[in-house]
Amino acid sequence: RFFHASLLKPEGRPGLDYFARRRLPMHMIRHFGLGWAPESRFALVNHLRAKGYSESEMIQANVAVQTRSGRAMDRFHARVMFPIIDLRGNVIGFGGRVLDDSKPKYVNTSDTLVYSKRHAVFALNFAKDHCAQSLILCEGYMDVIAVNQAGFENVVATLGTALTPEQARLIAGYAKEVIIAYDSDGAGRKATDRAVGLLEEAGVSAKILQMRGAKDPDEYIKKFGAQRFKLLLDGAGNVTAYRLGDIRSRYDLE
Repeated sequence: RFFHASLLKPEGRPGLDYFARRRLPMHMIRHFGLGWAPESRFALVNHLRAKGYSESEMIQANVAVQTRSGRAMDRFHARVMFPIIDLRGNVIGFGGRVLDDSKPKYVNTSDTLVYSKRHAVFALNFAKDHCAQSLILCEGYMDVIAVNQAGFENVVATLGTALTPEQARLIAGYAKEVIIAYDSDGAGRKATDRAVGLLEEAGVSAKILQMRGAKDPDEYIKKFGAQRFKLLLDGAGNVTAYRLGDIRSRYDLE
């Protein structure tokens, strides 16, 4: 609530401008509870202290880190914030993205007593009510939000990691089929290969989205629209076709 409220204040203007550039309307910002971590390194710490939380609780929750002097300091600052919500609707962690080219681009909550990135799946709290046996699996927060905004609410993402066996088993509880919509670069193809194996082990059949002319679903939908993305989903190939296509692209068949 603090991050979301900060986004709507004058200090959150850089975050609102960023979401506007990404063509996100206010109802999507509210739906996903997006926010802004203020530039001050003590904004959230001071807010939580006023609510009665101790510094050790803030550090344990990983919303704060300990400075050399021993005091608590905000873990997230000057970033747009994506809350990670569990299946019961509780906020259990965050992803924060910088607006410039500084590194790291994303800072995510480390594992805590309530959050493990190996076990959590972004937006499954929304997608579970819309999956009808099939889920779309993306790489990042913005891909999920763009696909959801285009009308496909059965979309989820892993959290800053390649798919894990635990996430594959969690997904298997909600879907019999997963359409993998990872980035079309080398890293995305590598992650796709890994995901296919883990989903098959969990008893889920995989299809792979082949995007031409865009590097990820967010860019594809912005360039070509929701209808073309629907055709892409309907035409997603099975694993064998994907692997044969991959081999074909690497060798001169003449």
